[in-house]
Amino acid sequence: MRKLFVAADVYMILGLISGLYYRELTKANDFTGDTQLSVVHTHILALGMLFFLIALALEKLFTLSEGKLFTAFFWVYNAGLALTVGLMIVRGTMTVLGHEAGPALDGLSGLGHITITLGLIFFFINLGKRVEAEVKEKAAAA
Repeated sequence: MRKLFVAADVYMILGLISGLYYRELTKANDFTGDTQLSVVHTHILALGMLFFLIALALEKLFTLSEGKLFTAFFWVYNAGLALTVGLMIVRGTMTVLGHEAGPALDGLSGLGHITITLGLIFFFINLGKRVEAEVKEKAAAA
């Protein structure tokens, strides 16, 4: 349970820092156009902090961490989110500084999204099995 709380807390801090980074970098460079930096803040807060707060509540209800796929979900999802957000920051920073991002960056970004998806698949399979186990426990107790 603590692992989920710490993850949510870290993503909250990173989300706030990324919003500050976006504001200060664009202001320092007199940048007024579109950049991926403008959505990094919300991505981190939604896919990081909010997601892990919801997972924390589900952990309390269904003890997700007892499932076989919990550890795989946790590390794969975090790796995918770190890769995706990291590359959004790189691409956004390059845009603000007037540099063109190449196709390799697009490919790596796609890999980050695929990794998040794999983590979500692990999460939902694990959740489904834990919900089923909870239902069976309650039926046996009745």
